[in-house]
Parts: sequence; C-alpha cells; structure tokens
Amino acid sequence: MTSAGLNGITAGSSGISTVGQEGVGLTYRGYSITDLAANSTFEEVAYLLIYGKLPPKQTLDSYKQKLMGLRALPDQLKSLLETLPASTHPMDVLRTGTSLLGTLEVEGEGGRTAATVGDRLTACFGSMLAYWYRYHSRNERIETESSEDTVAGHFLSLISGKPSDPLKRAAMDTTLILYAEHEFNASTFTARVITSTLADSYSAVAGAIGALRGPLHGGANEAAMELVSSFDSPQDAEKSILHMLEARRLVMGFGHRVYKNGDPRSSIVKDLAKRLSEVAGNTTYYDISERIETVMMREKGMNPNLDFYAATAYHMCGIPTAMFTPVFVIARTSGWIAHVIEQRADNKLIRPLSDYTGPDPRPYVGIEERG
Repeated sequence: MTSAGLNGITAGSSGISTVGQEGVGLTYRGYSITDLAANSTFEEVAYLLIYGKLPPKQTLDSYKQKLMGLRALPDQLKSLLETLPASTHPMDVLRTGTSLLGTLEVEGEGGRTAATVGDRLTACFGSMLAYWYRYHSRNERIETESSEDTVAGHFLSLISGKPSDPLKRAAMDTTLILYAEHEFNASTFTARVITSTLADSYSAVAGAIGALRGPLHGGANEAAMELVSSFDSPQDAEKSILHMLEARRLVMGFGHRVYKNGDPRSSIVKDLAKRLSEVAGNTTYYDISERIETVMMREKGMNPNLDFYAATAYHMCGIPTAMFTPVFVIARTSGWIAHVIEQRADNKLIRPLSDYTGPDPRPYVGIEERG
C-alpha cells in the first residue's frame, strides 16, 4: 500500500510513548503527559525517557548534578560558535555544534554510550545557544556554567545574563516536558533511520535537528509567533485569518497529523501562556491567539496544537523567536536518544520501497541524435 508521507502506515514498534491512542492520549513510558506536566520536572522526564524509569529522589539529585557538570563547552566548540556568522539560524548552530562535539567526544571512547551522549547534549545545548547568541548580539564571551540546577533555569539565565525568574523557569520546565517525546514524528523517525545504519548517536541527533528545522515540524512555533505578532488586535487577527482561509493559506499551529480531537498538550501550554501574560501585565498576544483559536474552530473545526500557544509562552519568557525551535531541541534530545537506544536493541536497517512513477524502459539515445 502506498501512502503519501507514510500517513497511517505503521513503521515499527516502540515502548517509549503513545500518541493519539483512543482512551490513552499521550504517555511517556506509560505515564500520562498531564500527570508528568503537573507533578514532574524535566530532569525527571529526561531520566525516564533515557533510562526507562522515574528516578527516586537520591538518583534525581545525582542526575541533576551530573547534568550541571556537563554544561561546559570545549574551547574548540567556543571558537566554532564565534566563527559562525551572526546571521546563522540557531538550529544550524546546534546542528553544527553537535557534529563538532561528536568529533571531540567520540561515542564509544571514554565509556561514552548513547545515554551519556544524550545527557551531554541535553546539558550543553543551552550553553551552545547562549554562547553563540551572547557573543554575536553583545560581543560577550560568557561562562557556560551556572548555579541554576535545572535545564530551564540554566538556559534562561544564560540568555538573559541574570538569574532566572521563578515563574518563567517553571513555565519553560513544563514546556520541555511537553516537547520531550512524541513517538515516530519526522525528526525521531529520521534519528531511527540513521541509527538503523549503525551510525553514531551524534549523527542521529544532527539528522533529527535537520528534520526539526522545517516549519511543518518544529519550526511551527516560530511561524506561529510571526503570525500572532503580525496583528494589532484580536479584531485585526480575525479579519486577516478569514482572508487567509478564503485564500486557502496555511495557518500555522493548527491541526495535527495524529490527534483528531485536539492535542492534549495544548490546554496545558495555553494555561502557561495566559498566566505569564497576566503576570507581565500584557495579554495582547494571548488575546490575539485566543481569537485566532476561536476563528479556526468556528470556520474549520481545527484545534491548536502544542506549538501555537507555546509561541506566546516562550515570548513572555523572554526567549527570542529564532530560539523557539532550538528550545524544542533541548527538550526532544532525551526522546531522540531513547529511540536511538531502542532502535539499537533490536535493529534492522530501515529501507522502505517506493512506487516508481518515471518513464517506461527506453533505449539510450546517442548525443548526436538528441533533439
């Protein structure tokens, strides 16, 4: 059976997450995303995905200390980040940084496994982004270690140059949980395809970053922010969205390939966006977003996905728009590595077939006879 985009095709088995199953929704290793977002921390979830179980307190404390100790960047990587143009997209910064780090800290040497590579990248991706950003935007060479004991707090403090705000830190931590894993999405499937060739974990993550860069996958949150910020008011937004729908233009942040009755993560991040906006005393983007949601449901019966309100939440956290998808990378690395480990455990080269649609067999024509 042929299916464009492999829609509806089961391409393998996984025990890591459920996505869109009736009566189950989204779970990570059996735990509801709602319960994890309400009660857990990103470090707990990263450990759950990579190591297969929720850590007890002592283990979690040790794991957080481990991640804190993995934030520093090698001098060669700092030099590369300084060399990259200021115009470089931050996703390309992470992709390039991943490749270099893979040559400096080779998997299989020094006891490095896929799990330890995952821990290292989860811990230092925020450092990479902030070092590149601060160097090119403020001409600063920053220290990439901090006293912040969470991945969210560390990133926010390095980007802003000051201790993280508790509300913003908690909000970002929750979004990292929501973005951490999502079954055989485009970037994860890319990572599994690469892994199936017996390539190293850095190659799998670099490929996954490339897949996530596109606006039909991770880049949707950036596109959603560009959309929301282009309007002056909810009324302006409604009028423009109606014109977009009439012209059959795509409205980013709505609908989902798997969820037919709404993304279970959306309401969680919507509440975060509302709380952040209210505390900041500026609900403009939230109000515009809510009006767009109303119009899309009324006109198309479409619910927002995670990316839509995540845009407003990240904006209110002070994260530059171009950093939205890279923050997604920080979160999703733990999920990608979980899939790398699972793929390797029962590996078979992923090599699908295709339906040929080219010309029928034909004789070769010499160059003198070609028209």
